[in-house]
Amino acid sequence: METSSYIALSRQGALRREMDVIAHNIANMNTSAFKGVKLMFVEHLVKSANDTSLMPTKLAFTRDVAEYKDLSEGQIRETGDPLHAAIRGDGYFVIQLPNGTQRYTRDGNFTMDPTGQLVTQSGNPVLTTAGAPVFFSPQDTKITFAADGTISTNNGQLGKLQVVRFSDEQALRHEAGGLMSTDATPQQVARPHIIQGALESSNVQPVLEMSHMIEVQRAYEGVKAFIDAEDQRQRKMIEQLGPK
Repeated sequence: METSSYIALSRQGALRREMDVIAHNIANMNTSAFKGVKLMFVEHLVKSANDTSLMPTKLAFTRDVAEYKDLSEGQIRETGDPLHAAIRGDGYFVIQLPNGTQRYTRDGNFTMDPTGQLVTQSGNPVLTTAGAPVFFSPQDTKITFAADGTISTNNGQLGKLQVVRFSDEQALRHEAGGLMSTDATPQQVARPHIIQGALESSNVQPVLEMSHMIEVQRAYEGVKAFIDAEDQRQRKMIEQLGPK
């Protein structure tokens, strides 16, 4: 295969992976606190073998080297549910899985399970700064979350929501249920800003993502047309130069 075809294939492969990322973002545009993902590309420049070559002086091969998250804050929308909580600024809620390990999320779409425990929609406990779950008794009413995460009812304070941050948020890995995992050690946020009765929306902008998808699709089709044309050119050349 000629070098031009290799270059086209490198670009086509990168575009296909970019399309997968865009589709993933669009699928999660209504997921609370979801952070959009983008691809990082590099071009490998290779000099042609000699000055008499018909190829350009430099050839550029495309390669996607990494994914990175758009960590910008999504819009805060009011829900009126006293068990919902949104984080303004830095921070992640701490969630405990059934096996005892911890996960992190900005999705404060919390609820109360039959035992009175504050949990995520998947039923995982939300932890306090003491590392313990939150339990409400049947007599607890007027549940409030203060701006610093302190949980109170008519019977007094029950604890404080644990909010943590990480020095490298790009190292966080997406998991099911809006959770994130990392091997890094979390740091306590000294002054979190919690908004009760609200949720953070996804920061994915549907119109921009759809426009980007159309651009990527057109670019992919353009590369495909080039590869098809190159294939026909090579076939014709072989037929003309081959034995009669």
